[in-house]
Amino acid sequence: MLNIKSQDSSVHIKGSKFLYVWMLLATFGGLAACVFLIANGLKFDSKYSFFYLGGGILLSPVFLYLTLWSLPGFVPGKVLLSLTEGPNGSVISKSKNIPFTSIKNIRFVRNPLNLINDIVIETYDGKIARIRTYNQLDDTDFAVLVDQYIYPHMNQDAKTVWDRHVNLDQLFEDAKYERKAE
Repeated sequence: MLNIKSQDSSVHIKGSKFLYVWMLLATFGGLAACVFLIANGLKFDSKYSFFYLGGGILLSPVFLYLTLWSLPGFVPGKVLLSLTEGPNGSVISKSKNIPFTSIKNIRFVRNPLNLINDIVIETYDGKIARIRTYNQLDDTDFAVLVDQYIYPHMNQDAKTVWDRHVNLDQLFEDAKYERKAE
C-alpha cells in the first residue's frame, strides 16, 4: 500500500509500513538466526553442531552486508521521494530535481549488488538519476505512482515508453487502479 502525504501542491512518498516490517524481519531476523546458529553450534551437544556453526558463519556476513545497506531505510518517517504536481511538476529526491517533461524513461530496477530496488530515471539530456527506495516501495505501488502523478505530464514519447512497461489490466486486477481519461 502506497504511503502518500499531500501538502499544498507537493506529494511526499514514504515507504509501506508492511514492507518496512518485512525488511526489518528479513535483515535483523537473519542476523539473529545466524547468532542463534553459531551459539547452538558452539555447544557441540548435537551431531549437527558443525552444520549449525558452518551455516551461521557462512550466512552472517551476507545478512550483515544486507543489513548495513538497508539501514538508511529504517529511519522512521523517511521520505523516499517527493513530487510537485501539475504540468510544471518534478520528481524531487535528496539532490535531484527532475521535471516531468524531461523524463525519457522511468523504471524500477533491483540493484544486483545490494538487492535494493532503485527508481531509475533517464532524461532527454542523457543523464541517469537513481533514487534508492530501500525496498520500501512495491512494484505495483511504483506503477500506480508513476501512472497517477507523473504520466499525465510526460512527453508523448515517454508516455509511449511507459505504456510498454505497464500492464493496465494487471494493475487493475492487483490494485483496482484505472487510468483516468485525459
